[in-house]
Amino acid sequence: MVIYPLYFIVSASFSNPTYILTGEMWLWPKGFNLDSYAKVFENKDIVNGFLNTLKYTTIGTLINLIMTIMAAYPLSRKDFYGRNVIMAIFVFTMFFGGGLIPTYLLIKDLGMIDTFWVMVIPNAVAVWNIIIMRTFFQTTIPLELQESAQIDGCGNIRILLNIVLPLSMPVIAVMILFYAVGHWNSYFQALIYLSDKGKFPLQLILREILIQGEMDELMKGTSESFLKQKLSIEGLKYTVIIVANLPMLLLYPFLQRYFVKGFMIGSIKG
Repeated sequence: MVIYPLYFIVSASFSNPTYILTGEMWLWPKGFNLDSYAKVFENKDIVNGFLNTLKYTTIGTLINLIMTIMAAYPLSRKDFYGRNVIMAIFVFTMFFGGGLIPTYLLIKDLGMIDTFWVMVIPNAVAVWNIIIMRTFFQTTIPLELQESAQIDGCGNIRILLNIVLPLSMPVIAVMILFYAVGHWNSYFQALIYLSDKGKFPLQLILREILIQGEMDELMKGTSESFLKQKLSIEGLKYTVIIVANLPMLLLYPFLQRYFVKGFMIGSIKG
């Protein structure tokens, strides 16, 4: 039930759109062709959006990871005074926010409207992920190990870099996956804060193609009939879905072995 729709999309992207519309293609690719892929990669907006999303995801995930570790590690230390108050302030933001208009005005006052940084700075850290990582540090990294390193002369930074992080690969892998998928699928932020089409992420470009049906650029310079245009659009729909999701599908196998362990240990809140 789960695999068939995914398999159908892959098969449809390699099939003749005529067979898709008539329902003749339901399992194996029929009328095998790569025309849809050629049209997708010839479209400058899609290629540019793909590269933009790649930059937003890479740099954004790196910032997310650094900020989450910097918040979670001190909050996991019992000798850090005031950690409960700070944690309460963090949790407060999960339930109460200023709303879209005050947030937009803040971003505007910071001069980030229509810039690269508006896609990576406003959501630089997620409180839920801080809780998961903090709990992982508390339940998995023995306090005695940290105290032993401290006796040997290690400072807090060295303890974090040389002891805590090497032992925390499962939860780090989970954070990378959570943040990377969030950045890759994000389009609402771009819709609100970006007006320069050259900075649009892939998801916003695909939204125009799949939802609004703006196919002018893909069809420019052709004399296709309405039926031919409909066939082309039908094939392109499945192709752009493959192009948009392939990077995340390729990333998951590398992190999968850490995923369950990291998530389940980090989810123990007691």
